[in-house]
Parts: sequence; structure tokens; C-alpha cells
Amino acid sequence: MYVYDEHDHKIIQERVAQFSRQTERYLAGKLKDEEFLPLRLQNGLYVQRLAPMLRIAVPYGMLNARQLRKLAHITRVYDKGYCHFTTRQNIQLNWPALEQVPNILAELAEVEMHAIQTSGNCIRNVTTDQFAGVAVDEIIDPRPYCEIIRQWSTFHPEFAFLPRKFKIAVSGSVEDRAAIHFHDIGLQLVQSEKGEVGFKVLVGGGLGRTPVIASTVREYLPEQDILTYLEAILRVYNLHGRRDNKYKARIKILVKSMGVEAFSNAVEREWEKLRDTQMLLTDKEINRAKSFFTSPEYEDIDAESADQQLQQQAAEDKAFSHWLDRNVSGHCQPGYRAVNLSLKPVGVPPGDVSDIQLEKIADLCERFSFGEVRSTHEQNIVLADVKTDQLKELWLELRAAGFATPNIGTLTDMICCPGGDYCSLANAKSIPIAEAIQREFDNLDYLYDLGNLDLNISGCMNACGHHHVGHIGILGVDKRGEEFYQIQLGGNQHNDARLAKVLGPAFSRDEVADVIRTIVENYVDQRIEGESFLETYTRVGIDSFKEKVYATAS
Repeated sequence: MYVYDEHDHKIIQERVAQFSRQTERYLAGKLKDEEFLPLRLQNGLYVQRLAPMLRIAVPYGMLNARQLRKLAHITRVYDKGYCHFTTRQNIQLNWPALEQVPNILAELAEVEMHAIQTSGNCIRNVTTDQFAGVAVDEIIDPRPYCEIIRQWSTFHPEFAFLPRKFKIAVSGSVEDRAAIHFHDIGLQLVQSEKGEVGFKVLVGGGLGRTPVIASTVREYLPEQDILTYLEAILRVYNLHGRRDNKYKARIKILVKSMGVEAFSNAVEREWEKLRDTQMLLTDKEINRAKSFFTSPEYEDIDAESADQQLQQQAAEDKAFSHWLDRNVSGHCQPGYRAVNLSLKPVGVPPGDVSDIQLEKIADLCERFSFGEVRSTHEQNIVLADVKTDQLKELWLELRAAGFATPNIGTLTDMICCPGGDYCSLANAKSIPIAEAIQREFDNLDYLYDLGNLDLNISGCMNACGHHHVGHIGILGVDKRGEEFYQIQLGGNQHNDARLAKVLGPAFSRDEVADVIRTIVENYVDQRIEGESFLETYTRVGIDSFKEKVYATAS
């Protein structure tokens, strides 16, 4: 992973000192709320329902053991002993005291972490595939390019106050695990017929009040041109994006209003002015970024023998076998696997981790995965480089620590925003809905029979829980001061990107788990052998589910 140089350290230390002075002035009454607002937002600080919320950047989802231990210390000393992993691979603290936030930022800087540009109308944290660098289907490792984009976008003076927040995701694999179709800019790494590295560029995706699937504006862009082309896109957006209405200020609205062809032409014209500037990436700079993401010192393992041993262990222990099937993924290096740590045990808000658990993860990644972990869009943790012959030992450790729930990819591995328990924007609570569904579907054999099924929950239209792209999506809505929940079906965040459709009128909190049960039972009744939920939904249509659900509800 990227290691700070002297310039990085200086920049972060100066920002910490600057925000400390700004906070002191605000607390002393020398800065008004509206003056302090943009200052705190660009340092990741929100004002939530009950307390401030600090969002900590985790660039492209990578953390090391030292950083995990520092986070454990911070949650214990400055918060309530836990933190929350978000759908954008970041970390949130839900209970910091405003006057202590500068101290938190100073401690984060000690381990090369920060909260810069995790909020505000600027370029946010760049995200990617949690299996980057180890995925079996990887074309090109996206992490060096994520780091290059991160360095370009951080403190970019021209893009510090965009019309609205701006998000970029990069995928380097055949299967899109970075949801590039639902970002302001989505980048797919590709190779030309000559084997040259480049990008397919998508623009104008997003969720929220107006969900949109991104449009392709360039099928192939040479890698050396990536910063100049991003600069051109951002300039067109900054010049022409709406600022009079924040609900119509995202780039997706601009692309839609201009039309994809007109927008693309505007970008190309702007790009012509930038192509030969100093921002053109050199091989030296690309290789410098790549030097931080080399493969660890893998052992030369007899993969066939290790696999045979693993099969024997699985045959002897059903619980271990289930965990292998659901939580362990393939690896490009023979004799190794990638392991998902589930942060979705029943009774715990999805994505929450305690200080003690953070320290345990730090210990485990040092012992089993070269001292590094990745956070995922699904609010879990990945140990990317585990030796096959150590999986059983690791599983026993994970089970004792509460991370071995064998449900990755199933209905109970749900995405869930903090909702009305914390967020001042939320219309309804999300966490109680998640727990009710977890308890409703507590039979693992039944979950496995259902197969992969994405269920996403958002507490409001801002869609932090990505409800628009869940196979089943749940949206909290307000009806005359009461919490209700709208159900959506048929979304997909991967290669075959789709937006879910609303099933019909919303349901009360007490009804939601039963409604989900009815939807799932209809899928089971309707499916052809081997069909996934999404395949059955596509074949039979939404009316089949609507008739079943509302007939049962009535």
C-alpha cells in the first residue's frame, strides 16, 4: 500500500493545525455556523441527529495493522468503543466531541490517515474492488491508478467547491465489484489489441433522488491521459453544473440535460487544451505508483496438496465447509485465498466493529495476511492473502472473535446505512429493519438454498445504503410523521447494471420482515432449477411479486 513521503506528512500536519485553529475560533464564537460549515465538511465532520459524525478516509479500502490499532485506540478514547464501515470503504465515528476532533485528526496523521475530502462538494475518496491485486479475473491492478487519482484530486484548488459532491471508482477486473456504473465517474481498466493499458470512461452515474446508470463517454483512453481527461470532465461539470438547486447539481443531471453526445463533445474540446500539459502521466510516474503495490513475499506452496488437505478438513466439519463456500474467495497466487470477515452477525448493526475487534483484526492480518486488510462496499473486511493450509486455523480464530458468520453474498449479508438512529437526514431507521430480517432468516441451509441475494437498506432518498441496486431494496420514507418502508426489486450493481423498480405502496416497520419473507417465498415457488433471484425476477416480472405481496398483506 502507499506510504507517505515527507511532502504527504507535511501537508497532513498543516491541515490538522489549520482545522484545529478553525475549530477553536468556532467554539469561541468567532466563526458563524455558515462560515464553519464548509471548513468542517472538507475535514469529514458532519452534524448528525445526536452528535457530530467524523468520516475517516480509507483510500481504495486499504488498511494496515498499525492503522487498525490506532483506530481501536481512537474509538475507545474519543468515541463509544466502536466504529462503522461504510459502503464507500471509509470509516465513521458516530460520537466524537467537536472540541476533540482536531486531536483525533492529529492521531490519525501519526499513522498516515486523515479525513480530508470525505464530505463537502469536492472529489471524494477514490474506491475500487476489495480484491484488487489478488482477483482471479483481474485484468490490471487498479490500485496504482487510484493512488494517482487520489494525489491529483486532494486539495485540487479548482475543484474544492464543485456544484455537488463527486465520486470516482476504478475497476480492474472482468467482474465489476466497484459499482462503476453508479459513480460520477466510473473507470474500467482495459487493454488494447496491442496490449496497451487504458480506460473505458463512464460518466453520470449515481443513486440518491434521481438514480442513473452512467453513460460511456470514451471506449478507450490511454493510461497516460487519465488525469488530463478527468480534469476536462471536471472542468465541464464545474462550469456548467447547476448551483441553484442542490437536488439537480450532480453531474448525472448535467449529462442528462446536455445529452451524452453533447457532453462528450464538450469534454473532448476541453481535453484538447490539456493533452500536452504537465499532467500527462509519464511511465516513470506510473511505475512509481505501481512500486507501492507489488506482490508480498508469497511462499512457494504445493497448491494441489494444500487443496486436498482443505477438502479433507471441509468433509470432516460442516460448519467449516459452509464458511469456505461463502466467505473464502479464489486467489491469483497458487496456494492462497482471500477471506471475507463478515461484519453481519445477528444483533449487530451491519458494518459496526468494536475497538477490541479492531485490535483482533490487526493481530490476525499480521499473522495471516502480511499485515494488511481491505474494507468492502458490502461493509465487510477482507484478508487478501491467506495461505490455504492456514484457513482452518484462521476460521477458528474468526469464529471466536465473531467474524465467521458464513453468510457472505446471502440475504443477511445486507448493506445498511446508519439510518434514523444517527443520521439527521434519515426519514426512518434502518438498523432495526436489518436486525428483524436477520432474525427472520436465521436458517443457514435456507439461505444457501436461496443463493446469492443482495438486500440493501437506506433510511432516506440519499441512498447511502444503495437500495436502488439491491436485488431487494428497502427505502425508509416518512408518512405524516410515521416511519414506513418502500420495497424495490430487480437492481444490480455489477456488470449487468440495473435500477430496481418500486413494488408498490410502503409498509410499516412491523410488516417489513414478513414482506421480505413473502418475496423470497415467491421466488422459490417461481424459480427454475439453478435460477438466481435476479434471473427469476427478470423472467416472471415484478407483477408476480406484487400480486403475492399485496394479496398476503391485505
